[in-house]
This record gives sequence, C-alpha cells and structure tokens, in this order.
Amino acid sequence: MEEVGEDWPGRRGTVSSENASSDGEQNMRAVQCDRVCIDNTTRSDCTLVKVDSVNKPGILLEVVQVLSDLDLPISKAYITSDGTWFMDVFHVTDQQGRKITDKKTIDYIEKALGPEGIKAKSSPGKSVGVHSFGSHVAIELIGTDRPGLLSEIFAVLANQHCNVVAAEVWTHKTRVACVIYINDEVSTQPMTDPNCMSAMEEQLRNVLRGGNDLKGARTNFSVGSTHVDRRLHQLMLADKDYESDDGVIDEKDGMLFKPIITVDNCEDKGYSVVNIKCKDRTKLLFDIVCTLTDMQFVVSHASVSSDGTYGLQELYIRHKDGKTLDSMEEKENVIKCLEAAILRRVSEGFGLEICAKDRVGLLSDVTRVLREYGLSVSRADVTTIGEKAMNVFYVRDPSGNPVDMKTIEALRKEIGQTMMLNVRKLPSATKSPEASGWAKTSFSFGNLLGKFLSLSGRQDLPPVV
Repeated sequence: MEEVGEDWPGRRGTVSSENASSDGEQNMRAVQCDRVCIDNTTRSDCTLVKVDSVNKPGILLEVVQVLSDLDLPISKAYITSDGTWFMDVFHVTDQQGRKITDKKTIDYIEKALGPEGIKAKSSPGKSVGVHSFGSHVAIELIGTDRPGLLSEIFAVLANQHCNVVAAEVWTHKTRVACVIYINDEVSTQPMTDPNCMSAMEEQLRNVLRGGNDLKGARTNFSVGSTHVDRRLHQLMLADKDYESDDGVIDEKDGMLFKPIITVDNCEDKGYSVVNIKCKDRTKLLFDIVCTLTDMQFVVSHASVSSDGTYGLQELYIRHKDGKTLDSMEEKENVIKCLEAAILRRVSEGFGLEICAKDRVGLLSDVTRVLREYGLSVSRADVTTIGEKAMNVFYVRDPSGNPVDMKTIEALRKEIGQTMMLNVRKLPSATKSPEASGWAKTSFSFGNLLGKFLSLSGRQDLPPVV
C-alpha cells in the first residue's frame, strides 16, 4: 500500500463523536472529526480533503458518503486507521475535473465532517443519496424486473393520489430494487389512512408478482429519511442479487472487462487484502466501502488510484471480530458481492434527462410512453426541487441491447413537446480499455437544471457540482 507522504500534515487531538448507525437509515449525520482540511495549494490538479480523527466504527463510510453525495470524483485516496486513530486523504475534483472552489461546497464539507457537525437536510447540489423532504412516506420495493414494471408501479401511485417526491431505481441481473418517497396529493403530508395504505401495498405486491418471480417480491413502508444509495445496496445484498438466476445472463455480465477482484491474505500483518481493478466512475469507492461495511468487515487501510479510465483499489480488511478471510468459499462470496455492488450502477445505452413541472401522474405518463416505445429502464433517478421534477432514465431495448436512433428521435418528438428532454449516449463498457480508450463522460444534468431554475427565477439554490 502506498504511503500517505506529504499529502498528510499530521495532527492529533480529541473528538466528541456519535456512534454510527448500522442500517444507514438516517439523514447525513455529523461525522464529527477532529480536523478537516480542504487543501487547494498542495496540488495543481485537484483538491485534497484531509480528515484526522479518533477512530470509531463506520467512520470511513460516513466520510466517503459525504463526498459521494456531492458527486465528487475521487482520483486518489489514502486511508489508514492505526489503532484508535483514523487518517484519510482524498484527491477530489468537480465533475469537470477542476478543483473544488465553490465556497458553499467547501463550507458544507467542512461542517459535515468537522467537529461541530451538522444534521444536513440536503447537500449543496443535486440531491442524490440523502433525501429529506420533510413529511413523506418511503416505499421500498424489490422483485423480479420485467419490461413495463416501472410504469405499472407509478400508475398505482398515481391512482392512489400520491405525489412522488423522489425515487431511485436500480436493476441487476433479473432483480429490481427501488426506494420511492411519496406524500398525499392534497395535504403534501404523509399518507395516514390505513385502508388506503393497505390497498396501495396490496396493489404494489400484485404488480411485483406479475412476472415470473422466482425469488419473491417484498414491499415496505416507513416514515423518515433514508440514505437511498446505501439502502438500495442493502436491499439487493439481502436479496442475494449477486447469485446466478438459473442461467439468466444480464447484459452487464457480458462485458469483456468486468471488475477484476482478488482476495488474498497478508499473514504477517493479519489482514485480508482485496484488490479491485474496474472502470472508474463517481461513487465507486462508496459502493465498495458500503458493501464491505454491510458485510461486517472493517477497512483498516486502503490505497485508491485512478488514471481517469479505470480505478485500482487495495483494501486491507478484517471481520469485525478481527479475523481474516480464511476459506475459499468466504473469499469467493466477497468477490461476488463486490462485483454486484460495482455493477448495480453501471448503465449502457441511452440516458434520458427529463425536466418538467411536477404534478401527480407525471412519472406514470413518462414511463408509460417509454413502455409504449418498447424501452426497458435499467436505472432511474427522480428528484424534485420546488415545482420542478428532474428525472433521469437509463434505457435499453427489452433484450438489453442499445436502442436504435429512430426510436430515440421519435421519443424526443413526443416527450419534447411537453417537457425538456436531453438524450445522452452512454459510453460502452463492453470493450477492453486498450481497445476503446474508455473515455470518461458525465451527464450535463446541472446545465439542464440550471435552465429550469433560471426560468423559474429561483436564485436561492447553490450551483450543481
């Protein structure tokens, strides 16, 4: 593992810290580290985020979660927790590869990780990861994916007069998991009618059972805030989406350059060493650390690097009881779970960015059109800011192949008449890095959102990172 070197200034002190919750179902909490330094002078190509703190269970995930929720790419990281002390250095940029210079973003990181801490309701940027929309009900769904499923789910919610405040949908292999925030159409408060809730739950279960569901479907209602990304990982991990489904091959399984993961033992140091090589992307480190944490492993040391094309992670881990991974079966299970965690966010084909005035039934209408055009949604991200709905749908044809341009153009003409639509071709992950060059791209979602905010005259929101 690489040494931290001059990136780390070295300073120790005392800290007042809170215990980390094991299930992650809360707002972004105060991490309360002893020292947080945002360094824009040491390096010319990136900002260094340095964290120095007393070690405590779950602190690494909390720190990485703050950076992940801001969509900050991490090009390098040095992580060490020597006994009772925890020291991290993260090399980060904004989505355009520039240093972090926005004052609101810097202040947010310092407060979220600093000794005073905050219980943040939202991060200064696109509200991804943590959603706290006041009064709402969170619906968790997991079942077998099939074409048109998302359309049927949103149709049920529209018929029950529910307003969808936010939602996140992931698919992997044959499974789909989603977390959807709803409130009452009229009162904008949580739905409290037990008869209505019972009817909605039964209808959603029937929709999820509509396909050839071999594993079963589950629904769950809760009130409060949830860290969406972590909860989706937990749902799919508990559902064992990493296991094969009777020979069914997901399009992600056909990538020529799948994640390369090995697990070995470093006997002289008493660690198991996980090495990962895969295509780099935003939130990659979070997905890895989140999964290891939920599998009851502790990451004691780690080195992370990226050349902008693919990333390398070397993580020294132990079970919470201090034991290493000794059996081959256990090592293979960790490899399968980490591969699944990495691939859940991978999307190919086209991304449809849609902005429109929010209303009940909007998502039902949009997903119905997608179904009518024969498009399958592999991932979706729904966010509401004020009266504006910002939705991103990652689509392919029912066979998992890229959508032809004629269909995309026809869809653009139909949807574009009533709302703003931006279509992005996603980079393919089916070629090796040597053959394709693996150009790193990202959505210009912030530009699209900025147009809507300027039209609505809202000036109170900080810029999207």
